[in-house]
Amino acid sequence: MRVFWTVSGGFALALGVIGIVVPLLPTTPLLLLAAFCFARSSPLLEMWLIEHPRLGPPIRDWRAEGAISTRGKTLAVVAIAATFGLSVVLRLPGTVLSIQAVTLGLVTLFILTRPSPTL
Repeated sequence: MRVFWTVSGGFALALGVIGIVVPLLPTTPLLLLAAFCFARSSPLLEMWLIEHPRLGPPIRDWRAEGAISTRGKTLAVVAIAATFGLSVVLRLPGTVLSIQAVTLGLVTLFILTRPSPTL
């Protein structure tokens, strides 16, 4: 099982890092998944990820307080709005837009109701 968790964590980490530059790929949830997997396979990899200067802060904030940074919230909401706006511009069918509006609306509500990290 350790190999499974290590490979899964590595895959999630790779996708999370790619998500830094690909707007629709959710970086933080994938980093949280990678930390979860590494916690079950390699404490050394988990610690490396948590202590990483760029990748670690959102994981630490979430674990400590269930918090999302204000910058993270802003970027997420902008990406969500851009996604929906693109769907409208592409004239996707009304049923698709309706499902997307409800789903993205609930995701936005979840993100905005999370606390911001305390310093």
